[in-house]
Amino acid sequence: MKDTDPTSLLTPQMAALLERIRRANRPPFSSLPPAEARIAYTAAAEVLEPPRAPLPRVQDLTVPGGDGAPRPARLYAPSTDDGLPVLLYLHGGGFTIGNLETHDSLCRQLALRSGGAVLALDYRLAPEHPFPAAVDDSWAALRWLAGPGADALRLDGLRLAVGGDSAGGTLAAVAALHARDIGLRLALQLLITPGTTAHADTDSHRRFAHGFLLEAQEVAWFFDHYIPHEQRTDWRFAPLLADELAGVAPAFVLLAECDPLVDEGVAYADRLRLAGVPVDLDIVRGVTHDFIKMGRALREAATAQRAMADALKQAWEMA
Repeated sequence: MKDTDPTSLLTPQMAALLERIRRANRPPFSSLPPAEARIAYTAAAEVLEPPRAPLPRVQDLTVPGGDGAPRPARLYAPSTDDGLPVLLYLHGGGFTIGNLETHDSLCRQLALRSGGAVLALDYRLAPEHPFPAAVDDSWAALRWLAGPGADALRLDGLRLAVGGDSAGGTLAAVAALHARDIGLRLALQLLITPGTTAHADTDSHRRFAHGFLLEAQEVAWFFDHYIPHEQRTDWRFAPLLADELAGVAPAFVLLAECDPLVDEGVAYADRLRLAGVPVDLDIVRGVTHDFIKMGRALREAATAQRAMADALKQAWEMA
């Protein structure tokens, strides 16, 4: 039996948006040097998002990095009250591109909708800083936020969550495992279209390899800049390969149906459940990778952001 044409799964709005992107004929990231790819990504990152929501508190600061040097970060809060719960947010971009600006609108929406603070981290990027630099930075920021950082920012470090999208979702999953290992209790891990496997070899990587925004050659380009092949079975890169998942924070896993990463996201959610971890899995039908940052064009993005915010609220209430 022949496979169903995967493009038939797309919603009309998603299909039309992909056609607009195709007609724009922008060079793929994989055809550019990393420095130029970062500029291109930053220029286009918020084109499909709603305008940046005004918030009472937006603060640029630095936090300790994994190498001891300070890393830029940005705090978003929907009020100036003391004691707000907080989400450490780790941006996507294949460990190679992305920054505080590319995810500013999304972080504002998460703070506004959840009622909690969001601390976005500008972790080190490959290839200048290959694996595990991004992991080390996210771990260092999480430890700081759970300790002196919360007090310094007038936040509640006992109501702490970690989250991210794409590569940031991978880093968030790994940070949740680290938190368990050091005895740090998290209210929630928010995993948006995360990568979890060592190799891009699932069926969804085959089905959605071309024409669904995240291209197979771009996945390979990101990985090749970030980590050598011989290191890719390290659980800090592929959390699905971690020996034990029991005891990690409850998870909200948000996936896109037409995404090369969807199968590994489902597999990770299944492993978490088998380990006794509470999991809320939401597979958004008919959309592609990165849909969460397309709120101006896709109603599914706003719906998913509300669901994530509700999950955060509930987790913080129970913490």
